[in-house]
Amino acid sequence: MRSVTYSMSVSLDGYIVGPDGGFDWTAPDEDVFRFWIDEIRGVGVHLMGRRLYETMLYWETADQDPSLDAAMLEWAALWKPLPKVVFSTTLSAVQGHARLASGGPAEEIERLRAEPGEGEIAIGGATLAAEAAAAGLIDEYRAMVHPVLVGGGTPFFPRHERRVDLELVETRTLSSRVVYLRHRVVR
Repeated sequence: MRSVTYSMSVSLDGYIVGPDGGFDWTAPDEDVFRFWIDEIRGVGVHLMGRRLYETMLYWETADQDPSLDAAMLEWAALWKPLPKVVFSTTLSAVQGHARLASGGPAEEIERLRAEPGEGEIAIGGATLAAEAAAAGLIDEYRAMVHPVLVGGGTPFFPRHERRVDLELVETRTLSSRVVYLRHRVVR
């Protein structure tokens, strides 16, 4: 069965965006960007909410930007054809290799797990991840922890009232003092 992963950059105090909605502190250096390139290779489909979808739209046409370096072109070549499912109540259409979800994340994840396919089902976005976590559908939490305290904003971890035991599977310290933590849900 395909595993469901939730992976994002997070501040040391636990937020994916600060109180002002900013996330400039997540700008990857070469080492972190290379890590994200390697991680996306294992993804079979990416689930995201409207805000992340709109942020990532740039990569649908980025390969046409003559100023991109080789790593950015490599990311664009991997991201553009990747199937994406967008959860939104305000969008009526999406671009690229994306489709709007017709139901909630639980129904979509169960449908994707039942279909033949390779690669992980990746979730991007805290709100969407919170819904999947509440249904007990996340198999791994992957946090790219940045050495910054932002003081509030959107939390990485969903706030729900049930305990989730985790097993540390991998840690890695990258050149920019960013620490990658990968935890598997203990079932």
